[in-house]
Amino acid sequence: MEKKWYERTKNKVMQDTKPNKIPKGKWEKCPNCGETLYKEDLENNLYVCPKCNHYFRLTAQQRIEQLTDKGSFRVFADSIMSSDPLKFVSLGQSYGDKVKATMKKTGLNEAVIVGTGKINGIKTVLAVMDFRFLGGSMGTAVGEKITIAAEKALSLKVPLIIVSTSGGARMHEGIFSLMQMAKTSAALERLHKKKIPFISLMTDPTTGGVTASYAMLGDVNIAEPQALIGFAGPRVIEQTIKEKLPEGFQRSEFLLMHGFIDAIFERKDMKNGLTTILSYLS
Repeated sequence: MEKKWYERTKNKVMQDTKPNKIPKGKWEKCPNCGETLYKEDLENNLYVCPKCNHYFRLTAQQRIEQLTDKGSFRVFADSIMSSDPLKFVSLGQSYGDKVKATMKKTGLNEAVIVGTGKINGIKTVLAVMDFRFLGGSMGTAVGEKITIAAEKALSLKVPLIIVSTSGGARMHEGIFSLMQMAKTSAALERLHKKKIPFISLMTDPTTGGVTASYAMLGDVNIAEPQALIGFAGPRVIEQTIKEKLPEGFQRSEFLLMHGFIDAIFERKDMKNGLTTILSYLS
């Protein structure tokens, strides 16, 4: 039968049978502005949001790659790991099991990596913390590795750089973790007596017992922009003194203004900034 001219024809919608897949692990959302960022672009921008300039936290390995000359970093004291002197248990999980799970997740033995490396040709000893490992907390192993790094700088007569990011002393080890504050401070005093430079680089966050010990003892104390640096957190302080804190309190810009740190370098300028300081101190 011949089709009448006034009959409606059914429009066939062409469908793409191939699923629209976005590769996993290729995108990162900025926690500050919410912008969805292509990971490769973020990496090329040194993990700084190109829209709002938010500083993403770096792993210890990423930090080492950014600061040291390619192929120059050599790890030492990597076998030192935490013990469980108090047989600490929280929410049904032992501290020992928690450490093992964190080691498996991060691929690290502890919350700090120590080694020797070159920064634009200048040989240094570096200790770089990693917040992913139990909040970068300082226990006996971290204190021991920081002390060994200071002793290595003393024996080699080269500058020491410590990159801090930490929630403070590790509560799982009680008084043993608090003792690391005195231990690391004493090691740095031995460097000071021999006039060997120590540069402290504080990143977001640097708090608690780490701030109260080696992080604030540098011959030069520097920080990244907007890094949270302090002992107790702002909320705890407000609840204690019953007052509203000033705008930007405990951020690196506030600390620079009030003389607690000496300089702030953007991430893209950090390596050259350290080179300038090292050249001057040497």
